[in-house]
Amino acid sequence: MYPGGGMYPGGGMYPGRGMYPGGYPSYNISDFESNGELIYYTGFNESGERIETEYGPHWLYVHGGSCVDCHRTDGRGGYPVMMGYTIPPDIRYETLTSDEHEEEEGHPPYTDETIKRAIREGIDSAGEPLDLTMPRWNMTDKDVNDVVEYLKTL
Repeated sequence: MYPGGGMYPGGGMYPGRGMYPGGYPSYNISDFESNGELIYYTGFNESGERIETEYGPHWLYVHGGSCVDCHRTDGRGGYPVMMGYTIPPDIRYETLTSDEHEEEEGHPPYTDETIKRAIREGIDSAGEPLDLTMPRWNMTDKDVNDVVEYLKTL
């Protein structure tokens, strides 16, 4: 790690000037209050490791990305992703775990464990596969737990 808390000279998350995935200016790790928030915004964990994915949009492989690129800063989703047609859902914890979720989405409310399964394996709370535009994130137990805790703050 370089001075300033970044993974590159100058303290940034990405080399050189410019933007990181999602069109946001580069950030320092210290800009985030938790590992879960860092992952949500950058796709990197607090150790500076990029979290690898399977599936998901092609641009995610090319440019990198994170949850915020599809689900927005507030977790509400609602807009098609770049070069796609799928509309990302609202992933705020209160929405995913609400009893109303079953009525609206046609599957049971999520639990912490089924949220983790959706993130890692792309399986919804009823055991059905999510759309392939949802990346399958290869997260450690700590990282996925931290992301679920962050979702609770949205």
